[in-house]
Amino acid sequence: MRVRPTSLLLAAVLALAAPVPTPVAAAPRNPLVRDPTPYVDPLIGTRNGGDVFPGAVVPFGMLSWSPENTRGDATRTAAPGGYHYDATRIRGFSLTHMSGTGCAGGSGDLPFFPYVGAVTSSPASDTEDAVYAADFSHADESAEPGHYRVSMASGVTADLTATARTGSARFTYPPGRPASMLIRTANSEVGSTDSTVTIDPAARTVSGSVTSGNFCGHLDPEARRPYYTLHFTARFDRAFKASGTWQDDRLTPDATSASGGTGGFTTNRGRPVAGKGAGGYVEFAPGSGPVGVKVGISYVSRAGAEANLAAENPPARSFTSVRQAARRAWRDRLAAVKVGGGTEAERTIFYTALYHSLLHPNVISDADRRYRGGDGRVHLVRAGHDRQYGTFSGWDVYRSQVQLLTLLDPDTGSDIAQSLYELACQNGGLWDRWLHGASGTHVMNGDPSPAALAGIRAFGGTRFDLRGALDSLVRAATTPTERDLSPAGRPVLSVGQRPSLDKYVALHYMPSVSNAWGGAAETLEMSGADFALAELARAASRPEIADSFMKRAQWWQNTFDIAAHASGGYINNRRADGSWDPGFTPATGNGFVEGTAAQYTWMVPHNPAGLFTAMGGSAKAVDRLDAFFHHADGSWALTGSGGEKSELDNEPSVNVPYLYAYAGAPRGTQETVRAAMTRLWSTRPGGIPGNDDLGAMSSWYVFAALGMYPQVPSRAELVLASPLFPRIEINRPYGNDISIHAQGAAADTPYVQSLAVDGLTSERPWLPASFVRHGGTLDYTLAATPNPTWGTAPSDAPPSFRAGEQPYRTGVGPTRATLARGGSAGVDIRALSMAGGETPGPEVCFEVETPTGATATPAFAGRVRPGCAG
Repeated sequence: MRVRPTSLLLAAVLALAAPVPTPVAAAPRNPLVRDPTPYVDPLIGTRNGGDVFPGAVVPFGMLSWSPENTRGDATRTAAPGGYHYDATRIRGFSLTHMSGTGCAGGSGDLPFFPYVGAVTSSPASDTEDAVYAADFSHADESAEPGHYRVSMASGVTADLTATARTGSARFTYPPGRPASMLIRTANSEVGSTDSTVTIDPAARTVSGSVTSGNFCGHLDPEARRPYYTLHFTARFDRAFKASGTWQDDRLTPDATSASGGTGGFTTNRGRPVAGKGAGGYVEFAPGSGPVGVKVGISYVSRAGAEANLAAENPPARSFTSVRQAARRAWRDRLAAVKVGGGTEAERTIFYTALYHSLLHPNVISDADRRYRGGDGRVHLVRAGHDRQYGTFSGWDVYRSQVQLLTLLDPDTGSDIAQSLYELACQNGGLWDRWLHGASGTHVMNGDPSPAALAGIRAFGGTRFDLRGALDSLVRAATTPTERDLSPAGRPVLSVGQRPSLDKYVALHYMPSVSNAWGGAAETLEMSGADFALAELARAASRPEIADSFMKRAQWWQNTFDIAAHASGGYINNRRADGSWDPGFTPATGNGFVEGTAAQYTWMVPHNPAGLFTAMGGSAKAVDRLDAFFHHADGSWALTGSGGEKSELDNEPSVNVPYLYAYAGAPRGTQETVRAAMTRLWSTRPGGIPGNDDLGAMSSWYVFAALGMYPQVPSRAELVLASPLFPRIEINRPYGNDISIHAQGAAADTPYVQSLAVDGLTSERPWLPASFVRHGGTLDYTLAATPNPTWGTAPSDAPPSFRAGEQPYRTGVGPTRATLARGGSAGVDIRALSMAGGETPGPEVCFEVETPTGATATPAFAGRVRPGCAG
């Protein structure tokens, strides 16, 4: 360094002057997390029905290398996703997984199992996983983003990492013992119809394929079909001492090829057949150090798998390099949200939830941009897009997961939207509600694609063919197809995109008997989907379509029975003749999907104001919300408390806490969201409350911790709760960042005392869509007690979208009365103006026809009277 004279002079002056204390920079308060990856624990959610997997994967990766646990039955996976924390025996490490599904399993393709010993019997005959499996202890297991490692009781240590389409592994065997590797090509989690294996000792490769599908096949014959073939190539760094294959109970030493499945999907009601299967094995030559293997996969071809391996994991690339790159990929994705403050446990729950939110959908295109589409043909990724995605659990993720991933990366959101459109085009215009890979499984109900696309677009993912997608979705919503009219798969896997669309369009609600799963639930789902179509139409400058679907968005009213119960009106199952199904109670599941009338009645996210009016006003809605989330003694009823209470471990209830804000009671949103976060989520293996559903529930938690939620999934307004952390920085790729400062933030201080948005005081418990578009700054003051006035004025409420509402509702209840001789019974006839307030409703006239021997005596008031003049 060259020292200038002025520097020496300054030093001399300072030496003669009075002592000056050296300034020390104050440590920033609540410093932001720099690297979130140490806070991710992939084992959270491996109990309690979370059904996540802990293995090695990169964000949205095609390949996920993770253990397949066993409870001693080779035809059953220990849990969907392949892993359950309490099942401490491993039968293989498979190359594909789905995180958090509720069905019996899916994917889990091509498990590799390192076996200590020579292979002397067919692994397919090991039906109880007594021989070709190994115990392990969680003390010998570690999982982190992009890396999984476990030491098993057999003496083998498995060390796994991944790229998007390939995996690297190191298997360390005990010295002096035979070291073998089994590749169970037929043994996907729910079996296979066929598989192949080819062993090339000279090249030290094993390659092959598996043909599978069968997601939720145990529920219905419609699902018991193959719909994908996954190809693989594995290259080992150790020579083979011996090799062989097996098919069913026949072991063939020295053979280099075999084929066969696990008996298909129809023989054993969607389950693999015990004793069926095929695969290959190799025994390695003696050597020191671990055996290394690199595996590439492709849904296109074996050549595609080899090309993916060459592109992402060439021979010169080390295991350490792949592991470090996987960690960087996760660090970059997770660091899009940096939090400051909070406890170690809170940061762990948050970043693990963000991690689980970014596992799906999955890349299904190869490095050369080719992919096998929904029609079974090979296609190229559309120009202007980076990847083709598949495995999309629409019913789950349309509510908040696609909004979250698009908020953080609009380009990924755009690619997903375009991918869904491409797959629908290849599928004859049918947008399947649940995609496994490129193929539709038809699982669940509703039509989630419009809301998913509208949500992606609202949150910044605008780079997709909006007009093409809109035209396709409108056709699907207006023109019944052969599949819509078919009862195949009913109820859980109805094959149509809009089952019984003809009945829905004719009646303006889905009747109780139809091809859909749950008429009342289907009506609510269709109303939300049609609102989303109106939003897409507005974005595409198609006002006539928007107006038409806005009217349809209010058809939920046709299943709101204002006389359903003494406690008030509810969404109810309705027959095609207009009458209500008898025997209603708020806890009934009749007409609903994974829920009850009490839980589904709140599912009108685009029009809470209209819903509250139908309930009798905001004050009554607040009372009902309080009763929904609490027991009679005031304690929380957040899950497992019966059909009249909330179930915040499943999607139909997750938006409900945010409805308080629409009713002038934002304190209810703040305290209920925080109660769910602190009581249902934890750092334990059971720390996700129920199926994570490909990140759907985890995305709910992420938004909750940020203090905001897309309550209307097809729009970008955010309803506010309160931030968990004092500082949050959301760094977005195009500069529209979001900065959150929350004075007093802590787990026990959920209540908003004040809020400034971009420096301006705000009394509104919601943010406009422009905030998502442009970003901005939020400054909160939080406390342990509610502010009784903040956000409570009617003008403060988030917007409801009421265009197209019917002006009034009528109801009769109970729908059935039993009369003893000489006895009597009362039946209510009710009318309600949807204008609310003091606005007089219509005059309602009625007539009563009684059976012989019975009479009806009217007792009326107001504008409901017997008899109709003229």
